[in-house]
Amino acid sequence: MSIVINLDVMMARRKKGLTELAGEVDITLANLSILKNNKAKAVRLSTLNAICRALDCQPGDILQYVEDEEDGGNGKEGGKDHE
Repeated sequence: MSIVINLDVMMARRKKGLTELAGEVDITLANLSILKNNKAKAVRLSTLNAICRALDCQPGDILQYVEDEEDGGNGKEGGKDHE
């Protein structure tokens, strides 16, 4: 299971560049680029909040859950069933 960050899609829809968004969100270009290129291991809720405000969108417009192929979609994680 993994979370995919579709920041580049929302930036394109809103016609905002990396530099403009970085200034509005008050984040470095390097860190925003890491998010945009789906290389981030985590994102602070305050950063996500600022991005959503700047892009006039919801967190679900940026974050997407995707099943990994090796998970096989069996609904199990760590060997235990989720109820």
